[in-house]
Amino acid sequence: MIYFDNSATTKPYKEVVDSFVTVSNEYFGNPSSLHSLGGEAEKLLFQAREQAAKLLKVKPTEIYFTSGGTESNNIAIKGAALLSRKKGGHLITSTIEHASVLAAMEQLELEGFEITLLPVDENGRVRASDVEQAIRKDTLLISIMQVNNEVGTIQPIKEISEVLKKYPGILFHVDTVQGIAKVPLSLYENRVNLCSFSGHKFHALKGSGVLFIREGARLAPLFSGGNQERMMRSGTENVAGAVAMAKALRMTMDKSETGIEKMKRIQKILRAGLNEIEDCIIHTPIEGSAPHILNFSLIGMKSEVFIHALEAEGVFVSTTSACSSKKKSPSKTLLAMGVPEYIAESAIRISLSFDNTEEEARMAIALMKKAANHLRKVMN
Repeated sequence: MIYFDNSATTKPYKEVVDSFVTVSNEYFGNPSSLHSLGGEAEKLLFQAREQAAKLLKVKPTEIYFTSGGTESNNIAIKGAALLSRKKGGHLITSTIEHASVLAAMEQLELEGFEITLLPVDENGRVRASDVEQAIRKDTLLISIMQVNNEVGTIQPIKEISEVLKKYPGILFHVDTVQGIAKVPLSLYENRVNLCSFSGHKFHALKGSGVLFIREGARLAPLFSGGNQERMMRSGTENVAGAVAMAKALRMTMDKSETGIEKMKRIQKILRAGLNEIEDCIIHTPIEGSAPHILNFSLIGMKSEVFIHALEAEGVFVSTTSACSSKKKSPSKTLLAMGVPEYIAESAIRISLSFDNTEEEARMAIALMKKAANHLRKVMN
């Protein structure tokens, strides 16, 4: 099996699964309980928070455990909007954000907030100048992803942070679900107030995530209840998930430097091979893109047909993002980049992990050529 769908989800590390099982079996107490079992669970949760903070180079008090990227995005965006409604009702984001960001913005729009959707250029990149032009007196939040989940374009986070130095009252939210450990990001240096992470994108388990809330930033909690996570995210904590996620983050970060270089070599092999396939267009820009995502179209070929043909050969890729792949609609990111709809409809996404190999890339290209040639003969 060649698994090239890591942007949808990664395979959990064995050590991470073992950690989750151990904590679930031996430290199953509720962290809020006063007895020793609760105290042991609370201690593990504290240690996981400290480890995550150290790896992200922030303070433990700025780490909030969530169920994943979608929840982190919703808490950041809605929490900021609802708390600051009296000060202003304007939010800025881009047309190529993850569905959890755009849907949250749409919901706020129904509540009376005003949303500005920024365009992107032909490479899928937001312009920092457009961000600055969109800022108003009542702007309260700007939400821009670090790495686009469909084509891999890296957004100008640093340039946007320079713009925002003149606007200290505006919160800056970055969705780094696709960027963590693959594209460097200093949360402090880039004036990031809020940042979303999802564990299953870096070999942790599904249902675990982090929201970084910089000291001084204030949000309205979306959940009411037992006031866990310092009143920001009520609900009994997923201790095993948090511990396992902290371990996965450490293991992934340890592999980062060599893993990134390996992924660059693999992507180079894939690009060269795809360029040899008839009527293949690569959408991921060569410069300014993450090393693990490669998006392309085979003109005139339905993406789902090609995906199933590859699956029969043991190669697993995807269409757009996993959250929208079953809708069978053209990639919103590619359309925003100016790609014609008939080409966007045939988009395929390859996404790598540090565990993929150059040999897998060569085998996958050979099987893609075989599948493309066969399908074109059938179509003709």
